[in-house]
Amino acid sequence: MNGLEIDYLALLPALIPVAGMVLILVVDLVNPRLRQFPFAVAGLAAIAASVATYPGLGLARGDAQSTLCVALRGGVVPAGTPVPGVEGLPQTCFWQADSLTSSLQLAAGIATLVVVLLAWPRTRARAVTEGTREPIMAILLLTAFAGTMVVAASRDLGTWLIALELATLPVIGLIALSGRRGAIAGAVQLLVTSLVSFALLVLGAALWLVATGSPMLDAGAALAGEGYQTEAPGAALVAWPDASTAILALSVVLLIAGLGFKLSLVPFHAWTPTAYSGATVPVATFLATVSKIAALAALLVVLRAISVLGASGLAAIALLAVLSMTVGNLMALRQNDVVRLLAWSTVAQAGWVVLPLVSVSSLGNRSAGTYLLTYVIATTVAFAVVALMLRERPGSGRTLDAYEGLWHRSPWRAGALALALTSLAGLPPGIIGLVGKVVALRPVVVEGWIWLAVIAAANAVLGVAVYLRWLRPVISTSAAAETVLATTRGPGSRRVILVGLALSSAVLVVVSVQPDVVLRLLG
Repeated sequence: MNGLEIDYLALLPALIPVAGMVLILVVDLVNPRLRQFPFAVAGLAAIAASVATYPGLGLARGDAQSTLCVALRGGVVPAGTPVPGVEGLPQTCFWQADSLTSSLQLAAGIATLVVVLLAWPRTRARAVTEGTREPIMAILLLTAFAGTMVVAASRDLGTWLIALELATLPVIGLIALSGRRGAIAGAVQLLVTSLVSFALLVLGAALWLVATGSPMLDAGAALAGEGYQTEAPGAALVAWPDASTAILALSVVLLIAGLGFKLSLVPFHAWTPTAYSGATVPVATFLATVSKIAALAALLVVLRAISVLGASGLAAIALLAVLSMTVGNLMALRQNDVVRLLAWSTVAQAGWVVLPLVSVSSLGNRSAGTYLLTYVIATTVAFAVVALMLRERPGSGRTLDAYEGLWHRSPWRAGALALALTSLAGLPPGIIGLVGKVVALRPVVVEGWIWLAVIAAANAVLGVAVYLRWLRPVISTSAAAETVLATTRGPGSRRVILVGLALSSAVLVVVSVQPDVVLRLLG
Protein backbone atom coordinates (compact mmCIF):
# COMPACT_ATOMS: atom_id res chain seq x y z
CA MET A 1 0.00 0.00 0.00
CA ASN A 2 1.40 3.38 -1.02
CA GLY A 3 0.93 6.70 0.82
CA LEU A 4 -2.50 8.17 1.46
CA GLU A 5 -3.49 11.09 -0.79
CA ILE A 6 -5.84 13.70 0.70
CA ASP A 7 -7.67 16.44 -1.18
CA TYR A 8 -9.20 18.66 1.51
CA LEU A 9 -11.22 20.61 -1.05
CA ALA A 10 -13.17 17.45 -1.92
CA LEU A 11 -13.80 16.85 1.79
CA LEU A 12 -15.19 20.35 2.46
CA PRO A 13 -18.89 19.32 2.31
CA ALA A 14 -18.25 17.10 5.35
CA LEU A 15 -15.64 19.25 7.11
CA ILE A 16 -17.76 22.42 7.19
CA PRO A 17 -20.56 20.96 9.38
CA VAL A 18 -17.91 19.59 11.75
CA ALA A 19 -16.33 23.06 12.00
CA GLY A 20 -19.77 24.48 12.75
CA MET A 21 -20.24 22.01 15.60
CA VAL A 22 -16.89 22.95 17.13
CA LEU A 23 -17.71 26.66 16.91
CA ILE A 24 -21.07 26.19 18.60
CA LEU A 25 -19.49 24.19 21.43
CA VAL A 26 -16.80 26.80 22.05
CA VAL A 27 -19.21 29.75 22.02
CA ASP A 28 -21.69 27.92 24.24
CA LEU A 29 -18.93 27.40 26.82
CA VAL A 30 -18.19 31.12 26.80
CA ASN A 31 -21.80 32.36 26.77
CA PRO A 32 -24.44 29.63 27.32
CA ARG A 33 -27.33 32.15 27.27
CA LEU A 34 -27.30 32.68 23.51
CA ARG A 35 -30.37 31.27 21.78
CA GLN A 36 -30.09 32.21 18.12
CA PHE A 37 -26.32 32.05 17.57
CA PRO A 38 -26.18 28.20 17.33
CA PHE A 39 -28.88 28.25 14.66
CA ALA A 40 -27.13 31.05 12.80
CA VAL A 41 -23.95 28.94 12.72
CA ALA A 42 -25.90 25.84 11.64
CA GLY A 43 -27.57 27.80 8.84
CA LEU A 44 -24.27 29.24 7.61
CA ALA A 45 -22.68 25.77 7.76
CA ALA A 46 -25.50 24.36 5.65
CA ILE A 47 -25.05 27.15 3.10
CA ALA A 48 -21.27 26.77 2.97
CA ALA A 49 -21.47 22.97 2.67
CA SER A 50 -23.98 23.34 -0.17
CA VAL A 51 -21.65 25.74 -2.00
CA ALA A 52 -18.76 23.29 -1.46
CA THR A 53 -20.61 20.68 -3.55
CA TYR A 54 -20.41 22.90 -6.65
CA PRO A 55 -17.17 21.41 -8.12
CA GLY A 56 -18.80 17.98 -8.25
CA LEU A 57 -22.04 19.12 -9.89
CA GLY A 58 -20.50 19.79 -13.29
CA LEU A 59 -18.57 16.55 -13.59
CA ALA A 60 -19.14 14.44 -16.68
CA ARG A 61 -20.58 10.96 -16.26
CA GLY A 62 -17.84 8.59 -15.17
CA ASP A 63 -15.77 11.33 -13.54
CA ALA A 64 -15.54 11.81 -9.78
CA GLN A 65 -13.82 13.88 -7.15
CA SER A 66 -11.65 11.35 -5.33
CA THR A 67 -9.60 11.64 -2.19
CA LEU A 68 -8.25 9.46 0.62
CA CYS A 69 -6.75 7.29 -2.14
CA VAL A 70 -4.26 4.47 -1.76
CA ALA A 71 -2.59 2.14 -4.25
CA LEU A 72 -3.19 -1.48 -3.22
CA ARG A 73 -1.08 -4.52 -4.00
CA GLY A 74 -2.37 -8.07 -3.93
CA GLY A 75 -4.21 -10.77 -5.78
CA VAL A 76 -7.74 -9.41 -5.46
CA VAL A 77 -8.80 -7.25 -8.36
CA PRO A 78 -8.68 -3.62 -7.14
CA ALA A 79 -10.65 -0.70 -8.54
CA GLY A 80 -7.80 0.28 -10.84
CA THR A 81 -7.33 -3.08 -12.54
CA PRO A 82 -8.38 -3.04 -16.22
CA VAL A 83 -11.57 -5.09 -16.31
CA PRO A 84 -13.66 -5.50 -19.47
CA GLY A 85 -16.68 -3.21 -19.19
CA VAL A 86 -15.45 -1.56 -15.97
CA GLU A 87 -14.09 1.97 -15.76
CA GLY A 88 -12.00 1.70 -12.60
CA LEU A 89 -9.91 4.33 -10.90
CA PRO A 90 -6.12 4.09 -10.93
CA GLN A 91 -6.23 3.83 -7.12
CA THR A 92 -8.62 2.64 -4.48
CA CYS A 93 -10.25 5.71 -2.98
CA PHE A 94 -12.24 5.86 0.23
CA TRP A 95 -14.08 9.04 -0.91
CA GLN A 96 -15.63 9.49 -4.36
CA ALA A 97 -18.14 12.21 -5.24
CA ASP A 98 -19.55 12.33 -8.77
CA SER A 99 -22.40 14.50 -10.06
CA LEU A 100 -25.07 12.24 -8.52
CA THR A 101 -23.34 12.22 -5.13
CA SER A 102 -22.83 16.00 -5.20
CA SER A 103 -26.48 16.55 -6.16
CA LEU A 104 -27.66 14.52 -3.18
CA GLN A 105 -25.27 16.44 -0.93
CA LEU A 106 -26.57 19.74 -2.30
CA ALA A 107 -30.17 18.68 -1.64
CA ALA A 108 -29.23 17.70 1.91
CA GLY A 109 -27.61 21.10 2.47
CA ILE A 110 -30.64 23.07 1.23
CA ALA A 111 -33.06 20.90 3.22
CA THR A 112 -30.95 21.33 6.37
CA LEU A 113 -30.98 25.10 5.89
CA VAL A 114 -34.78 25.10 5.65
CA VAL A 115 -35.02 22.93 8.78
CA VAL A 116 -32.80 25.39 10.67
CA LEU A 117 -35.09 28.25 9.61
CA LEU A 118 -38.22 26.34 10.64
CA ALA A 119 -36.71 25.55 14.05
CA TRP A 120 -35.42 29.09 14.65
CA PRO A 121 -36.00 30.01 18.32
CA ARG A 122 -38.06 32.95 19.47
CA THR A 123 -36.28 36.16 20.37
CA ARG A 124 -37.15 36.30 24.07
CA ALA A 125 -34.15 36.10 26.41
CA ARG A 126 -33.33 32.79 28.01
CA ALA A 127 -33.86 32.55 31.74
CA VAL A 128 -30.98 31.43 33.91
CA THR A 129 -32.84 28.26 34.86
CA GLU A 130 -33.38 27.20 31.24
CA GLY A 131 -31.28 24.47 29.70
CA THR A 132 -29.10 24.68 26.65
CA ARG A 133 -31.59 23.19 24.22
CA GLU A 134 -30.71 25.43 21.26
CA PRO A 135 -26.98 24.51 21.12
CA ILE A 136 -27.83 20.84 21.60
CA MET A 137 -30.39 20.89 18.81
CA ALA A 138 -28.07 22.75 16.45
CA ILE A 139 -25.21 20.33 17.15
CA LEU A 140 -27.42 17.29 16.63
CA LEU A 141 -28.68 18.72 13.34
CA LEU A 142 -25.15 19.37 12.11
CA THR A 143 -23.99 15.92 13.23
CA ALA A 144 -26.72 14.16 11.27
CA PHE A 145 -26.09 16.49 8.33
CA ALA A 146 -22.36 15.70 8.37
CA GLY A 147 -23.14 11.97 8.45
CA THR A 148 -25.33 12.40 5.37
CA MET A 149 -22.57 14.20 3.47
CA VAL A 150 -20.04 11.49 4.34
CA VAL A 151 -22.17 8.42 3.63
CA ALA A 152 -23.00 9.68 0.12
CA ALA A 153 -19.32 9.70 -0.86
CA SER A 154 -17.91 6.88 1.28
CA ARG A 155 -16.63 3.79 -0.49
CA ASP A 156 -15.37 1.59 2.36
CA LEU A 157 -17.47 -0.47 4.76
CA GLY A 158 -16.19 1.14 7.96
CA THR A 159 -16.84 4.75 6.96
CA TRP A 160 -20.10 3.80 5.28
CA LEU A 161 -21.49 2.14 8.42
CA ILE A 162 -20.32 4.82 10.84
CA ALA A 163 -21.52 7.70 8.68
CA LEU A 164 -24.91 6.06 8.15
CA GLU A 165 -25.47 5.72 11.89
CA LEU A 166 -24.13 9.23 12.42
CA ALA A 167 -26.89 10.41 10.11
CA THR A 168 -29.50 8.48 12.12
CA LEU A 169 -28.75 8.45 15.86
CA PRO A 170 -28.73 12.25 16.41
CA VAL A 171 -32.27 12.40 15.02
CA ILE A 172 -33.42 10.18 17.89
CA GLY A 173 -32.11 12.80 20.31
CA LEU A 174 -33.82 15.54 18.32
CA ILE A 175 -37.16 13.76 18.60
CA ALA A 176 -36.83 13.19 22.35
CA LEU A 177 -35.55 16.71 23.05
CA SER A 178 -39.03 18.20 23.54
CA GLY A 179 -39.69 15.78 26.40
CA ARG A 180 -43.35 15.18 25.49
CA ARG A 181 -44.82 11.72 25.92
CA GLY A 182 -45.42 11.33 22.19
CA ALA A 183 -41.86 12.44 21.47
CA ILE A 184 -40.40 9.90 23.88
CA ALA A 185 -42.51 7.14 22.32
CA GLY A 186 -41.38 8.13 18.83
CA ALA A 187 -37.73 8.33 19.90
CA VAL A 188 -37.83 4.91 21.59
CA GLN A 189 -39.47 3.30 18.58
CA LEU A 190 -36.91 4.84 16.23
CA LEU A 191 -34.10 3.73 18.56
CA VAL A 192 -35.28 0.12 18.57
CA THR A 193 -35.70 0.20 14.80
CA SER A 194 -32.22 1.69 14.38
CA LEU A 195 -30.69 -1.07 16.48
CA VAL A 196 -32.35 -3.76 14.36
CA SER A 197 -31.33 -1.94 11.20
CA PHE A 198 -27.74 -1.62 12.38
CA ALA A 199 -27.60 -5.33 13.24
CA LEU A 200 -28.70 -6.23 9.70
CA LEU A 201 -26.24 -3.78 8.18
CA VAL A 202 -23.32 -5.08 10.24
CA LEU A 203 -24.18 -8.67 9.32
CA GLY A 204 -24.48 -7.71 5.65
CA ALA A 205 -21.16 -5.87 5.80
CA ALA A 206 -19.49 -8.88 7.43
CA LEU A 207 -20.79 -11.18 4.70
CA TRP A 208 -19.60 -8.72 2.06
CA LEU A 209 -16.13 -8.86 3.58
CA VAL A 210 -16.23 -12.67 3.66
CA ALA A 211 -17.43 -12.95 0.06
CA THR A 212 -15.11 -10.37 -1.47
CA GLY A 213 -12.13 -10.33 0.85
CA SER A 214 -12.18 -6.54 0.52
CA PRO A 215 -13.44 -3.75 2.82
CA MET A 216 -14.26 -1.62 -0.24
CA LEU A 217 -17.72 -1.09 -1.70
CA ASP A 218 -16.58 -0.93 -5.30
CA ALA A 219 -16.68 -2.86 -8.57
CA GLY A 220 -13.37 -4.62 -7.92
CA ALA A 221 -14.63 -6.08 -4.64
CA ALA A 222 -17.90 -7.20 -6.25
CA LEU A 223 -16.01 -8.93 -9.06
CA ALA A 224 -13.83 -10.70 -6.50
CA GLY A 225 -17.00 -11.91 -4.78
CA GLU A 226 -18.10 -13.47 -8.05
CA GLY A 227 -14.84 -15.41 -8.31
CA TYR A 228 -12.81 -13.09 -10.57
CA GLN A 229 -9.09 -13.18 -9.83
CA THR A 230 -5.86 -12.55 -11.66
CA GLU A 231 -2.55 -14.23 -11.05
CA ALA A 232 -0.38 -11.42 -12.42
CA PRO A 233 -0.80 -7.76 -13.26
CA GLY A 234 -2.31 -7.39 -16.71
CA ALA A 235 -3.25 -11.08 -16.93
CA ALA A 236 -6.70 -12.07 -18.18
CA LEU A 237 -9.45 -12.45 -15.61
CA VAL A 238 -10.50 -15.98 -14.73
CA ALA A 239 -13.87 -16.70 -13.09
CA TRP A 240 -15.24 -19.76 -11.36
CA PRO A 241 -18.47 -20.11 -9.38
CA ASP A 242 -18.15 -20.89 -5.69
CA ALA A 243 -19.87 -20.24 -2.36
CA SER A 244 -18.78 -16.60 -2.37
CA THR A 245 -21.45 -15.82 -4.97
CA ALA A 246 -24.25 -16.97 -2.66
CA ILE A 247 -22.68 -15.15 0.29
CA LEU A 248 -22.42 -11.95 -1.75
CA ALA A 249 -26.10 -12.22 -2.75
CA LEU A 250 -27.13 -12.73 0.89
CA SER A 251 -25.00 -9.76 1.87
CA VAL A 252 -26.79 -7.48 -0.60
CA VAL A 253 -30.21 -8.67 0.63
CA LEU A 254 -29.29 -7.92 4.26
CA LEU A 255 -27.91 -4.50 3.35
CA ILE A 256 -31.10 -3.65 1.45
CA ALA A 257 -33.23 -4.81 4.40
CA GLY A 258 -31.21 -2.73 6.84
CA LEU A 259 -31.56 0.35 4.66
CA GLY A 260 -35.27 -0.39 4.21
CA PHE A 261 -35.81 0.67 7.83
CA LYS A 262 -34.16 4.03 7.19
CA LEU A 263 -36.06 4.58 3.93
CA SER A 264 -39.41 3.73 5.63
CA LEU A 265 -40.08 0.92 3.17
CA VAL A 266 -42.84 -1.56 4.01
CA PRO A 267 -42.55 -3.80 6.05
CA PHE A 268 -39.80 -1.80 7.81
CA HIS A 269 -41.95 1.32 8.19
CA ALA A 270 -43.73 0.92 11.55
CA TRP A 271 -41.68 3.62 13.30
CA THR A 272 -42.47 6.33 10.76
CA PRO A 273 -45.94 7.66 11.77
CA THR A 274 -45.10 7.47 15.50
CA ALA A 275 -41.79 9.29 15.13
CA TYR A 276 -43.18 11.96 12.80
CA SER A 277 -46.20 12.73 14.97
CA GLY A 278 -44.12 12.76 18.17
CA ALA A 279 -41.40 15.03 16.78
CA THR A 280 -41.63 18.76 16.28
CA VAL A 281 -42.40 19.83 12.72
CA PRO A 282 -38.79 20.90 11.96
CA VAL A 283 -37.46 17.54 13.17
CA ALA A 284 -40.15 15.69 11.19
CA THR A 285 -39.05 17.71 8.17
CA PHE A 286 -35.47 16.60 8.73
CA LEU A 287 -36.60 12.97 9.02
CA ALA A 288 -38.60 13.20 5.80
CA THR A 289 -35.86 14.86 3.77
CA VAL A 290 -32.24 14.73 4.93
CA SER A 291 -32.56 11.30 6.58
CA LYS A 292 -34.07 9.88 3.39
CA ILE A 293 -31.25 11.38 1.32
CA ALA A 294 -28.74 9.63 3.60
CA ALA A 295 -30.55 6.30 3.28
CA LEU A 296 -30.82 6.43 -0.52
CA ALA A 297 -27.22 7.60 -0.86
CA ALA A 298 -26.10 4.62 1.23
CA LEU A 299 -28.17 2.25 -0.91
CA LEU A 300 -26.74 3.69 -4.12
CA VAL A 301 -23.20 3.03 -2.87
CA VAL A 302 -24.06 -0.67 -2.61
CA LEU A 303 -25.97 -0.91 -5.88
CA ARG A 304 -23.30 0.92 -7.84
CA ALA A 305 -20.74 -1.55 -6.57
CA ILE A 306 -22.73 -4.57 -7.79
CA SER A 307 -23.89 -3.01 -11.06
CA VAL A 308 -20.72 -4.35 -12.70
CA LEU A 309 -22.03 -7.88 -12.20
CA GLY A 310 -24.73 -7.26 -14.79
CA ALA A 311 -27.73 -8.22 -12.65
CA SER A 312 -30.93 -7.98 -14.70
CA GLY A 313 -33.01 -6.75 -11.77
CA LEU A 314 -33.68 -7.03 -8.06
CA ALA A 315 -37.00 -8.69 -7.28
CA ALA A 316 -36.67 -7.78 -3.59
CA ILE A 317 -36.67 -4.07 -4.43
CA ALA A 318 -39.66 -4.52 -6.73
CA LEU A 319 -41.61 -6.15 -3.90
CA LEU A 320 -40.62 -3.43 -1.40
CA ALA A 321 -41.64 -0.72 -3.88
CA VAL A 322 -45.08 -2.23 -4.50
CA LEU A 323 -45.81 -2.78 -0.80
CA SER A 324 -44.63 0.69 0.17
CA MET A 325 -46.67 2.48 -2.48
CA THR A 326 -49.86 0.59 -1.74
CA VAL A 327 -49.75 0.55 2.07
CA GLY A 328 -48.56 4.16 2.27
CA ASN A 329 -51.32 5.50 0.04
CA LEU A 330 -54.09 3.47 1.68
CA MET A 331 -53.07 4.56 5.18
CA ALA A 332 -52.62 8.21 4.12
CA LEU A 333 -56.22 8.24 2.88
CA ARG A 334 -57.36 7.61 6.47
CA GLN A 335 -55.39 10.40 8.16
CA ASN A 336 -56.86 13.66 9.44
CA ASP A 337 -53.59 14.81 11.07
CA VAL A 338 -51.47 16.42 8.34
CA VAL A 339 -48.18 15.34 9.93
CA ARG A 340 -49.28 11.71 10.03
CA LEU A 341 -50.56 12.11 6.47
CA LEU A 342 -47.10 13.30 5.42
CA ALA A 343 -45.58 10.39 7.35
CA TRP A 344 -47.59 7.85 5.38
CA SER A 345 -46.88 9.90 2.25
CA THR A 346 -43.19 9.32 2.97
CA VAL A 347 -43.80 5.57 3.04
CA ALA A 348 -45.61 5.71 -0.31
CA GLN A 349 -43.04 8.02 -1.90
CA ALA A 350 -40.21 5.77 -0.67
CA GLY A 351 -41.68 3.08 -2.91
CA TRP A 352 -41.37 5.44 -5.87
CA VAL A 353 -37.81 6.37 -4.87
CA VAL A 354 -36.57 2.76 -4.97
CA LEU A 355 -38.76 1.75 -7.93
CA PRO A 356 -36.09 2.58 -10.58
CA LEU A 357 -33.51 0.57 -8.63
CA VAL A 358 -34.98 -2.69 -9.96
CA SER A 359 -32.66 -1.83 -12.81
CA VAL A 360 -29.15 -2.27 -11.42
CA SER A 361 -27.64 0.34 -13.71
CA SER A 362 -26.57 3.95 -13.96
CA LEU A 363 -29.99 4.80 -15.42
CA GLY A 364 -31.75 3.28 -12.41
CA ASN A 365 -29.47 5.04 -9.91
CA ARG A 366 -29.87 8.47 -11.48
CA SER A 367 -33.62 8.01 -11.90
CA ALA A 368 -33.94 7.20 -8.20
CA GLY A 369 -31.89 10.30 -7.37
CA THR A 370 -34.11 12.42 -9.61
CA TYR A 371 -37.29 11.25 -7.94
CA LEU A 372 -35.81 11.70 -4.47
CA LEU A 373 -34.94 15.33 -5.23
CA THR A 374 -38.48 16.06 -6.47
CA TYR A 375 -39.94 14.44 -3.34
CA VAL A 376 -37.57 16.30 -0.99
CA ILE A 377 -38.31 19.72 -2.50
CA ALA A 378 -42.10 19.27 -2.46
CA THR A 379 -42.18 17.72 1.02
CA THR A 380 -40.04 20.54 2.43
CA VAL A 381 -42.56 23.11 1.17
CA ALA A 382 -45.50 21.17 2.65
CA PHE A 383 -43.81 20.91 6.06
CA ALA A 384 -42.89 24.61 5.96
CA VAL A 385 -46.56 25.53 5.51
CA VAL A 386 -47.48 23.24 8.40
CA ALA A 387 -44.80 24.81 10.61
CA LEU A 388 -46.12 28.27 9.86
CA MET A 389 -49.69 27.20 10.63
CA LEU A 390 -48.62 25.74 13.97
CA ARG A 391 -46.69 28.90 14.85
CA GLU A 392 -49.85 30.93 14.24
CA ARG A 393 -52.32 28.45 15.69
CA PRO A 394 -50.54 26.23 18.24
CA GLY A 395 -52.34 22.96 18.82
CA SER A 396 -54.93 23.43 16.07
CA GLY A 397 -52.91 23.63 12.87
CA ARG A 398 -52.37 19.91 12.39
CA THR A 399 -55.84 18.90 11.20
CA LEU A 400 -57.13 19.09 7.66
CA ASP A 401 -59.96 21.34 8.86
CA ALA A 402 -57.42 23.99 9.92
CA TYR A 403 -56.61 24.53 6.23
CA GLU A 404 -60.21 25.31 5.34
CA GLY A 405 -60.22 28.44 3.22
CA LEU A 406 -56.44 28.95 3.33
CA TRP A 407 -56.63 30.32 -0.21
CA HIS A 408 -58.65 33.30 1.09
CA ARG A 409 -56.53 33.91 4.18
CA SER A 410 -53.13 33.69 2.48
CA PRO A 411 -53.15 33.11 -1.28
CA TRP A 412 -49.38 32.81 -1.65
CA ARG A 413 -49.12 30.28 1.19
CA ALA A 414 -52.01 28.28 -0.23
CA GLY A 415 -50.37 28.46 -3.66
CA ALA A 416 -47.12 27.08 -2.26
CA LEU A 417 -48.96 24.21 -0.55
CA ALA A 418 -51.00 23.51 -3.68
CA LEU A 419 -47.84 23.36 -5.79
CA ALA A 420 -46.23 21.00 -3.27
CA LEU A 421 -49.25 18.69 -3.13
CA THR A 422 -49.70 18.57 -6.90
CA SER A 423 -45.97 17.85 -7.27
CA LEU A 424 -46.26 14.91 -4.87
CA ALA A 425 -49.35 13.74 -6.78
CA GLY A 426 -47.70 14.19 -10.18
CA LEU A 427 -50.32 16.66 -11.44
CA PRO A 428 -50.04 20.09 -13.10
CA PRO A 429 -48.99 22.68 -12.09
CA GLY A 430 -46.53 20.45 -10.18
CA ILE A 431 -44.80 19.46 -13.43
CA ILE A 432 -41.65 18.32 -11.64
CA GLY A 433 -43.66 15.61 -9.86
CA LEU A 434 -45.02 14.31 -13.17
CA VAL A 435 -41.55 14.35 -14.69
CA GLY A 436 -40.20 12.52 -11.64
CA LYS A 437 -42.75 9.73 -12.01
CA VAL A 438 -42.03 9.34 -15.73
CA VAL A 439 -38.30 9.21 -15.03
CA ALA A 440 -38.85 6.64 -12.26
CA LEU A 441 -40.91 4.41 -14.56
CA ARG A 442 -38.44 4.50 -17.44
CA PRO A 443 -35.89 1.96 -16.06
CA VAL A 444 -38.78 -0.32 -15.05
CA VAL A 445 -40.12 -0.40 -18.60
CA VAL A 446 -36.64 -0.71 -20.12
CA GLU A 447 -36.00 -3.80 -17.98
CA GLY A 448 -39.34 -5.31 -19.04
CA TRP A 449 -41.07 -5.18 -15.64
CA ILE A 450 -44.45 -4.38 -17.21
CA TRP A 451 -46.51 -5.71 -14.28
CA LEU A 452 -44.55 -3.48 -11.92
CA ALA A 453 -45.17 -0.44 -14.11
CA VAL A 454 -48.92 -1.18 -14.14
CA ILE A 455 -49.05 -1.42 -10.33
CA ALA A 456 -47.03 1.81 -10.04
CA ALA A 457 -49.45 3.59 -12.38
CA ALA A 458 -52.41 2.39 -10.29
CA ASN A 459 -50.72 3.71 -7.17
CA ALA A 460 -50.10 7.03 -8.89
CA VAL A 461 -53.87 7.38 -9.30
CA LEU A 462 -54.39 6.40 -5.65
CA GLY A 463 -51.80 8.99 -4.63
CA VAL A 464 -53.77 11.69 -6.45
CA ALA A 465 -56.72 10.97 -4.15
CA VAL A 466 -54.46 11.32 -1.10
CA TYR A 467 -53.19 14.79 -1.94
CA LEU A 468 -56.45 16.11 -3.39
CA ARG A 469 -58.06 15.24 -0.05
CA TRP A 470 -55.78 17.83 1.57
CA LEU A 471 -56.01 20.27 -1.33
CA ARG A 472 -59.83 20.42 -1.25
CA PRO A 473 -60.14 22.39 2.03
CA VAL A 474 -57.23 24.64 1.00
CA ILE A 475 -59.17 26.00 -2.00
CA SER A 476 -62.56 25.84 -0.26
CA THR A 477 -64.89 28.83 -0.62
CA SER A 478 -67.45 27.76 1.99
CA ALA A 479 -68.92 30.08 4.61
CA ALA A 480 -66.95 28.23 7.29
CA ALA A 481 -63.74 29.26 5.61
CA GLU A 482 -64.71 32.92 5.79
CA THR A 483 -65.44 32.54 9.50
CA VAL A 484 -61.99 31.11 10.15
CA LEU A 485 -60.41 34.12 8.48
CA ALA A 486 -60.93 36.37 11.49
CA THR A 487 -59.50 33.92 14.01
CA THR A 488 -56.23 32.78 12.50
CA ARG A 489 -53.85 35.49 13.67
CA GLY A 490 -51.59 33.93 16.26
CA PRO A 491 -48.82 35.49 18.35
CA GLY A 492 -45.15 34.95 17.79
CA SER A 493 -42.56 35.90 15.23
CA ARG A 494 -43.01 34.25 11.84
CA ARG A 495 -40.39 36.04 9.79
CA VAL A 496 -37.71 33.35 9.81
CA ILE A 497 -40.21 30.57 9.06
CA LEU A 498 -41.55 32.71 6.23
CA VAL A 499 -38.00 32.92 4.86
CA GLY A 500 -37.75 29.12 4.99
CA LEU A 501 -41.08 28.75 3.22
CA ALA A 502 -40.12 31.35 0.61
CA LEU A 503 -36.76 29.66 -0.06
CA SER A 504 -38.19 26.17 -0.47
CA SER A 505 -41.13 27.48 -2.53
CA ALA A 506 -38.77 29.37 -4.84
CA VAL A 507 -36.79 26.19 -5.48
CA LEU A 508 -40.01 24.27 -6.18
CA VAL A 509 -41.25 26.94 -8.60
CA VAL A 510 -37.94 26.96 -10.49
CA VAL A 511 -37.81 23.19 -10.94
CA SER A 512 -41.51 23.09 -11.86
CA VAL A 513 -41.05 25.72 -14.58
CA GLN A 514 -37.71 24.25 -15.70
CA PRO A 515 -37.67 20.54 -14.72
CA ASP A 516 -34.64 20.05 -16.98
CA VAL A 517 -32.60 21.75 -14.22
CA VAL A 518 -32.91 18.61 -12.11
CA LEU A 519 -32.54 16.27 -15.08
CA ARG A 520 -29.32 17.90 -16.26
CA LEU A 521 -27.99 18.09 -12.72
CA LEU A 522 -28.27 14.31 -12.42
CA GLY A 523 -27.26 13.53 -15.97
